[in-house]
Amino acid sequence: MTQDTLNALRTEINEIDSELLVLLAKRRRISHGVLEYKINNNKPIRDEERELALLEKLINYGKSLGLDPFYINNVFQVILEDSVLNQQAMLQKSLNPDAVNDTHRVAYLGGQGSYSQLACHKYFSRRPGKLVELGCQSFDEITTSVEQGKADFGILPIENTSSGSINEVFDLMQHAQVSIVGEVTHSVEHCLLAKPGIELKDVKKIYAHPQPFAQCSRFIQSLADIIQETCDSTSSAIKMAAETEQSAAIGSAQAGKSQGLEVLKDELANQAENHSRFIVVARKPLQVSTQIPTKTSLIMATKQHVGSLADALMVFKEHSINMTKLESRPVPGNPWEEVFYVDLQANIAEKRVQQALESLKEHTQTVRILGCYQSESLKAVDPI
Repeated sequence: MTQDTLNALRTEINEIDSELLVLLAKRRRISHGVLEYKINNNKPIRDEERELALLEKLINYGKSLGLDPFYINNVFQVILEDSVLNQQAMLQKSLNPDAVNDTHRVAYLGGQGSYSQLACHKYFSRRPGKLVELGCQSFDEITTSVEQGKADFGILPIENTSSGSINEVFDLMQHAQVSIVGEVTHSVEHCLLAKPGIELKDVKKIYAHPQPFAQCSRFIQSLADIIQETCDSTSSAIKMAAETEQSAAIGSAQAGKSQGLEVLKDELANQAENHSRFIVVARKPLQVSTQIPTKTSLIMATKQHVGSLADALMVFKEHSINMTKLESRPVPGNPWEEVFYVDLQANIAEKRVQQALESLKEHTQTVRILGCYQSESLKAVDPI
């Protein structure tokens, strides 16, 4: 094959890729039209039976074209997820016209290339408007910016599949005057980053936020005589590595590239599937349609007697409400007292949920709703 032949083939591939993008954009526009029907007929945004039937049909047709079923499934799972989440976002926009702005001022931890910034971009990519980014040095600064009106939204990491709950954020939510209005899950791909020319054996110090250190503990333990230096954000760690000799940082390859760092080693996390869940907070709560999957997060302090927590949790079972998370945290200034954070698959607009919250008062000292918000954690249907 000559170079000219290769160039011609690549040109043809590029043209096909462009055609695919045009078709994907057309598909998204048509799916927006489907949303109008669902709203008018009070139909759920997601139709899992149709998704399954569609995937089976596409896989069978793809096989007749010589395409691998797993390849087809992976491609269309992403397309279907995009369609569902975009329809949900559009429905929420129509329900909350007062919250729609041409500009979104968003506060998050760190700066360019931080995981919080990447999560911010992922969440607001489905929400039209100019994005104004406000990098912060602490979680408290994020919520304060929202409370004072300097930011419209704040992005806070709440838990990770490897290191678990981020207690500092749970403790902050006890007193922060903000409401949870959304969530987003972002894949975290930790790499060891260093200046060009540095090899792993040359590294004497590693910079990272405490969470990446915890999520990559096995890798850190495999290194001898390494100094661990904690930073307030991943972007700060990368900046320090760029300015310091014989050092490296833990962060994403994308963030390292922005500071001129190269990847020394990738896949550092203890778990191969490493994801962080972020919550989106605002000053005021949003109304959430009952046509979309919804979560409600709350804090409750149970009464101080035997079985009070069990009695409180039984309320959710009695009202057929699924609890997806239960986290206990100490109450500052009150030794041996704890509050419980609860995530529910529920919408406070539903009558059964309102009845459950009313019954919950009988078994608790206080109950505070942190937010009712659209769930963006979609479980894929599995045709294979």
